[in-house]
Amino acid sequence: MNASNHTSENTLADTPAGKSSGTSTGTLSGALAHSLFSGWTHWLKFAVHNTLRNRRRSAVTVSIAALGTAAILLAGGFALFTYEALAQAAARDTGHLVLGTPASFTTDEDVPLQHGLSNVDTLRQQLLADPAVRQVLPKVVFSGLISNGDKSTVMMAVGVDPDNEFAVKGPFLTVTSGSVLTSDSADPAAGPPQGGAHPLGGPGEARVGGHSTEVMLGEALARSLKATPGSSLTLLASTTEGAMNAMDVVVKGTFTTGVPEMDKRAVYTSVALAQRLLVTDRVSSLGVFLDRMESTLPAQARVAALHPELEVQNWEQQAVFYQAVKGLYNRIFGALGIIIGVIVVFVVTNAMAMAIIERTREIGTLRALGTLPSQLLRTLGLEGMLLGGVGALVGAALSLGVAMLLYVVPVNMPPPPGRSVGYPLNIAIDPTLYGATLLAMVSLTMLASYAVARKTVHMPVVDALAHT
Repeated sequence: MNASNHTSENTLADTPAGKSSGTSTGTLSGALAHSLFSGWTHWLKFAVHNTLRNRRRSAVTVSIAALGTAAILLAGGFALFTYEALAQAAARDTGHLVLGTPASFTTDEDVPLQHGLSNVDTLRQQLLADPAVRQVLPKVVFSGLISNGDKSTVMMAVGVDPDNEFAVKGPFLTVTSGSVLTSDSADPAAGPPQGGAHPLGGPGEARVGGHSTEVMLGEALARSLKATPGSSLTLLASTTEGAMNAMDVVVKGTFTTGVPEMDKRAVYTSVALAQRLLVTDRVSSLGVFLDRMESTLPAQARVAALHPELEVQNWEQQAVFYQAVKGLYNRIFGALGIIIGVIVVFVVTNAMAMAIIERTREIGTLRALGTLPSQLLRTLGLEGMLLGGVGALVGAALSLGVAMLLYVVPVNMPPPPGRSVGYPLNIAIDPTLYGATLLAMVSLTMLASYAVARKTVHMPVVDALAHT
């Protein structure tokens, strides 16, 4: 015993661990980590060999997991692309922020622009001082009648700042004939008239400030009025004082929004022309366009603090269609994802159950040789993880390939209900979606394998050996 202790002490003293306690701790930690890694590597190799024992069943299981993963990623990518496209369209239509009086968002008007904004130029200059603001566009929304002399029909008109509107928003309209409005046709010199409304059909209405008062019509509206670029029409609307006013205009061009019902009523004019027709200097609202979408909430807080007497809404609060589509798609694709996930889990569970039943005597033999139930659970869980993980990786690769292919070979979707034009089919590639889906697939298949194997690995050894 003394010799043994002496030898042990000498051996420890001669090693680097005996010379330095810090080095000893590091060596032991490294050895433990190496041992754990080697152990997991050993069980992982064991799981790989077991999955390859029945290649056909494993291939079918992996294929179903791959198709399920690809379906989830493609559906989720399509939904994310749709959300992004609708968000961009909503922000382009109204502006990232919409500035107006509180009553304009909650109360119907008795007369046009009853709740409109005044001192627009001052407000624009204050808003443009913000470094995140790219442009501020006024808008006058009104309704009335439009006539070609023989036929009159209802119009839904919007007064815009022609040059800035089309420069900032880009090609948001599809021009079918003629051209878009410009400042040359937009009454740059004359402001809104002073005093009462002009008499119906009064003189001097065809020209304002020495320039023709030109408008753009929706394609269906122009067809209804038999109007083409250069045709003369008359706008009729109620003024802010409740009187009726008329103005002769010339058609500059026709357009389509892609929504047939809107094309039957849509009219675009300049802000100055709309103000002159309504006899006011107000606008309905101001659209604030920012440098990027991420600036929306911070800019909204700054503008609200700068103008507490006004209400500031962001594009999402204005985008009713966006919110409806997002809510619908979340329900549809969420349910689809749950169904596919359940199918994949059942397939993996079935494959593992068959494998475990076939290997019950083998499990009993391993138990008899001293293998612990926890070790058997580990290797069977790793088998399920391999089947689900490989399938998820193959599905992710397939989804990524389809998404990239759609950028190379464009595919158009048919027009949705209520629209006359389709849109390109694209699949968003979102790292968060891919990571969450892969993690979910691996976790669910591993848990399913644990659940199936738990009863068998805890079976008495004698019963497992006698299983037939």
